[in-house]
Amino acid sequence: MPGGRLTQQERRQIALGLADGLAYAEIARRLERPTSTITREVTRNGGPAGYRAEVAHRATGHRAHRRRTAAPRDPQAPPQPYGRDADAVRAYEEVLTTVIIASGMPTMMARVTACLMLTDSGSLTAAELVERLRVSPAAVSKAIAFLESQGFVRRERGEGRRERYVVDDDVYYRSMMASARSIAQVSGTAREGVEVLGAGTPAATRLENIARFLDFVAESTARAAEQGRDILHTKPAPTP
Repeated sequence: MPGGRLTQQERRQIALGLADGLAYAEIARRLERPTSTITREVTRNGGPAGYRAEVAHRATGHRAHRRRTAAPRDPQAPPQPYGRDADAVRAYEEVLTTVIIASGMPTMMARVTACLMLTDSGSLTAAELVERLRVSPAAVSKAIAFLESQGFVRRERGEGRRERYVVDDDVYYRSMMASARSIAQVSGTAREGVEVLGAGTPAATRLENIARFLDFVAESTARAAEQGRDILHTKPAPTP
């Protein structure tokens, strides 16, 4: 299996694979690369619809140059618990962040989410997030406000006046329930437009069909989330 950075030729093959509608896994298999490498490459460079091999190759070179000229990271990074490989964990965090971004979450919010998800405690303070992500307190505060509104994190009172931001096993349950409520709100607003535009008119009929569809999606999302939590949710085994 080839290692190192993707070559320009490999990027051209990725572009051709995307144009042919191939899945990331199939493109990775043909290039003998990990699927995560292809996922990260495409997401960083315009997504499946906007990926251009030449542009991606130039952008990667530019990012590499910026990393070389930037201040070096602290070499004394804290060791990982449970004997984990620190480099492997760091690489996986990058992959997870990339996939979360691809799902539609803004970059800073995705970084905070991935960082919290990969802590054994599931919680960090604002100061700890600033230190781990090397960003400003304002960036963390803005990200937390967004994530809290989407049901991804919750706040807990820590020592003294410090707050801890928590992501637990129900993170996606709460997020899906928040999404279902948001969809239902759009549906209700669409239905209000039916009366304003006049029932039976083309525009009102369109809004009514939208509202019915969204009602179905919202109810199905909430029901699936409830069933998933009740049936599939498991607690991790106690630490020896």
